[in-house]
Amino acid sequence: MGETTGNVSEKAPKKSRFKGIKAELKKIVWPDKETLTKQTIAVVIVTFLLGIIIYLLDYVIELGIGFILG
Repeated sequence: MGETTGNVSEKAPKKSRFKGIKAELKKIVWPDKETLTKQTIAVVIVTFLLGIIIYLLDYVIELGIGFILG
């Protein structure tokens, strides 16, 4: 148990590792400017709305606790 055979930690040469990374980076499909703008606006709006919702919930809970503890 726990025994290993052979050299398990063989590392690929740096050149082949970088070639693999470069090949993977070429597979990425980057969004165009219009899509990126729309998605950024959507993220900002959703973040703002969730911030308002959390603020309102916090305020209502604070009022409730203040009413209970009087």
